[in-house]
Amino acid sequence: MEEDFGKDSPCSYDLEYSSRRWFQRKSRQHGILNRVSDERIYFDDKKSRVSLAGTSRKYELDRTKMILIGSPLGMGTISYNPFFSNRLRSGFYSRARSRHRLCVNGGENRKKKKVVVVGSGWAGLAAANHLSNQGFDITVLEPGNDYGGADNHGIRGYWRPYKNIFGLVDELGITPFTNWTAPAHYSVDGLEVKFPIFQDLPQLPTPLGTLYYTEFLQLPMLDRLSSLPLMAAVVDFDNTDTAWRKYDSITARELFKQFGCSGRLYSSILNPLLQVGLFAPAEQCSAAATLGNLYYTILAHQKDFNLVWCRGTVKERIFQPWIDLLESKGCKFVRRSKITDVIVDDDTNRLSDVFCGGKRYEADAVVFAVGISILQELVRNSAALQTKEEFLKVLNLRTVDMLTVKLWFDRKVNIPNSSNSCSALDNSFGWSFFDLNAIQDEHKDESVTVLQADFYHANELMLLNEEVIVEKVKSYLSTCVKDFENAIVVKKEIGKFPATLTHFFPGSYKYRMYGFTSFSNVFMAGDWIINRHGSWSQEKAYVTGLEAANRVVDFVEEGSFAKIAPVEEDEPHVEALRGLNRRIVLSTLLAPSQIDTYQYSYRFDSHFLREKGKRADGKSAGNYTWMFRAMKA
Repeated sequence: MEEDFGKDSPCSYDLEYSSRRWFQRKSRQHGILNRVSDERIYFDDKKSRVSLAGTSRKYELDRTKMILIGSPLGMGTISYNPFFSNRLRSGFYSRARSRHRLCVNGGENRKKKKVVVVGSGWAGLAAANHLSNQGFDITVLEPGNDYGGADNHGIRGYWRPYKNIFGLVDELGITPFTNWTAPAHYSVDGLEVKFPIFQDLPQLPTPLGTLYYTEFLQLPMLDRLSSLPLMAAVVDFDNTDTAWRKYDSITARELFKQFGCSGRLYSSILNPLLQVGLFAPAEQCSAAATLGNLYYTILAHQKDFNLVWCRGTVKERIFQPWIDLLESKGCKFVRRSKITDVIVDDDTNRLSDVFCGGKRYEADAVVFAVGISILQELVRNSAALQTKEEFLKVLNLRTVDMLTVKLWFDRKVNIPNSSNSCSALDNSFGWSFFDLNAIQDEHKDESVTVLQADFYHANELMLLNEEVIVEKVKSYLSTCVKDFENAIVVKKEIGKFPATLTHFFPGSYKYRMYGFTSFSNVFMAGDWIINRHGSWSQEKAYVTGLEAANRVVDFVEEGSFAKIAPVEEDEPHVEALRGLNRRIVLSTLLAPSQIDTYQYSYRFDSHFLREKGKRADGKSAGNYTWMFRAMKA
């Protein structure tokens, strides 16, 4: 009987398109697919046929061009270079890279493509870095006063799963990070939790290692165990569009309550950690964002919940040497370049010019790698962007204020842990404090204590004068480390950063943007952009920057694609539970007699895409797996 993938299958997935836009262009010719990653496709392996959800059209596949598995262009987890030799045309083939090679070898004398990147944080520099390596003419416009933008504000840790960022610093030949550290958590009652360096301990299946090795000083065992039912939601949330829409409409507080977390666990641990991780109280955080963040940083693997810190400011240690390298390659950087408008060519539906006051920048492609508040300001001022629904929806998004307080004391105060998360008395905001004598090189030999406290969702603190802020911070510190009561502040540096951090509020998912837009040459990057990589925070910003660069390469059909390291695979028991969960969901939609389950395991080979276990030479074809639920027609 003929096999096809039913359009209502809960396991149908976003299109993960690869080395060319072949399928995208063909479908757009018929006017049925404008946002590729938003549509579901179904693949008939026997007949090499693709069909689109909600349509009757089907497309024959050219095996040298088609694109079903994996995603160097941005939605996926493949870290291999998506170019395969044209000597054997049985795998994926990148015409983009082929054309680039012709140019380099003197075939066609092409004018350099101009790409404008707006934003110079992790996302913007990632895009500029890869595109400059491909020989494009890159101009980076930084709306703020200094390069790095909002990524310079505050102190942020770098978690063990940040594979792409760690790969970058190795590539740059710099050593900006400390050794692995063990953070602590304080409540208003004092020290609550001491976390070990998990990767140094015997590895247990998640979440057992996190519960067993973590030292809870005040939380009873019964309250700790009440967190276990939450793993059911963690298993159910698999970072798909369906999962996001299912959980995004409810708050994190409702989620914790529904899954039986005790009140004390919530007030002492979960809510304060969320205020530091997602910058807002649990009642103002999306349950989907909560599950995604918790899984990536804490629950996916025991060893994930450890951090390193930058041994100085991120600007000095990472961004400046990175920018110096890019400038040496011809990349142009312009500070204080606030975008006032853009020009769109109506005939091609492409953004052709970017204006910063009286300065005009021509562009073959544009990457917006800025935060929500900056993009909102641009949309309000641009009639061209106001014609597009996805840009108008951004006006519904929200941001969070941040306050940073750096203090010098008149004496040395013993701080047990170099990094500490804390909760306020009424849980209205979250905050962290850092022992800069232990973290940053410039303060290691100081004879006095130097620390920094960062406050998130700091609306109520932003309007206070500096003297009041210092007194409040000193009071907060004293509840954590008693010796601060008698210490005297001799120097201070206070930074107020309104509308700086992303607020993942309930219901925000439907307003967030994808990495592509309805303008054919405009692409998005940032930690608030929707993608399926699975990372968060700085790593996600960096990954979306690479994804945007790959989309530019694909659009202009020149250059090679950036390699993007995938997140580590689920642990076997989590993978098995998720598979079982999908089968249960599927069985509720269709009668068992209608369902057959087929599993195909594929990987990118040097020249071929093959079924696992069925290579001609008898070797295994690898470890990249897609599970399809095939339904009888």
